[in-house]
Amino acid sequence: MPYNNAVMESFFGSLRRKLIHHKRFADRDAARIQACDYIEGFYNHHRLHSSLGYRSPGAFVRVVLASN
Repeated sequence: MPYNNAVMESFFGSLRRKLIHHKRFADRDAARIQACDYIEGFYNHHRLHSSLGYRSPGAFVRVVLASN
């Protein structure tokens, strides 16, 4: 199926646009730290996702866990 990777492609597109483009990193460790900070600091806790009812992934998980 052509849509199997659509979610991951969207994620990596966001990561490239918001973090990687026009930025130089001292080494791989610095890039890894910045990527983790972006994912855990912004992407999972603040960025709204249309596929999650315009909630952040963290908020979505909290709603799902509260309903179980």
